[in-house]
Amino acid sequence: MRKIIHCDCDCFYAAVEMRDDPNLRGRPLAVGGSSDRRGVISTCNYEARSYGVRSAMPTAQAKKLCPDLIVVPGNMAKYREVSGQIREIFLDYCDDIEPLSLDEAFLDVTDSGRCHGSATLIAEEIRQRVRDTLGITISAGVAPNKFLAKIASDWQKPDGLTVITPSEVDQFVLRLPINKIHGVGRVTAEKMHRQGIRTCADLRNFSQVELSKKFGKFGRRLYDLCRGVDDRPVSGDGSRKSVSVERTFREDLSSFDEWLEQLTELYMRLLERLEKLGDRYEVNGATVKVKYADFTTSTHERSSRAGRISEFRQLLQECREKRPAPIRLLGVGLRLTDLRAGQGPVQLPLPLPEQASF
Repeated sequence: MRKIIHCDCDCFYAAVEMRDDPNLRGRPLAVGGSSDRRGVISTCNYEARSYGVRSAMPTAQAKKLCPDLIVVPGNMAKYREVSGQIREIFLDYCDDIEPLSLDEAFLDVTDSGRCHGSATLIAEEIRQRVRDTLGITISAGVAPNKFLAKIASDWQKPDGLTVITPSEVDQFVLRLPINKIHGVGRVTAEKMHRQGIRTCADLRNFSQVELSKKFGKFGRRLYDLCRGVDDRPVSGDGSRKSVSVERTFREDLSSFDEWLEQLTELYMRLLERLEKLGDRYEVNGATVKVKYADFTTSTHERSSRAGRISEFRQLLQECREKRPAPIRLLGVGLRLTDLRAGQGPVQLPLPLPEQASF
């Protein structure tokens, strides 16, 4: 039995923009192109969605639905940075991570020793850490397979957690509407509705052969999914490219002595995280990041084999010399080389006699 978590950020791009500009909170907001340039909406917050605004909608149409809609241009570099920070949190709990996009991923925590082996507690802790350290929310689904975990993550959005235990799978799937199945789009759903198929319970009235005749190759998969069966593994190499820690301050730090004091504290936390990784990785670079009061970011890095605190102090000094302005965030990180990469298959450990709690 697997323990799979699907994590999905809530209106990711818009959430990051609201985090960085509190004036946008509580107002209908979209990230996308300008209406006078035939732009489209990439994503929008829940206030905008209440007006009918949706992803991939032309911005001009969105503005008609919601005249007060605020549209800001996307910043992919910033979104990739936040996505990387979320992945760093994921890697504290497992190596088997399958990203689906910048804002969602599957995690296989079957063999994780964190939180007493409980996938539910791991999901709760991940959500709390993302909220506390990055200022955005994640919805999560916990289930014995990918199919159900992905459905569960969407069950109580936004900022929700839904757990489907093995004993609950059958009853949950029986009443599941067919349009919740990935791959059942509008056209297929309408075809099913015409045949009286509205839930997975209805699908179970047909044999595998009958479903294959009706829906081709997808019919065979429907036969499994309507029974809650999905044997797909979480596909990810689990290789970490970096490890980092950062802190956002309640009040901006002005003096360099304050910067150095926080650097020392962050450096000790960084070493603790590095130690937890064991001997799989080798340090190959050091990085310091500062975010100023106006939300602009500056990053300085250098090659390093040891990641000494003196190297981080030097990088911080370079940040200070470039711009001696108050900062609201300080982060330190190490670039890593995975020593196992290219070594071929690794012998897996024997299964434990008992599974920890779900």
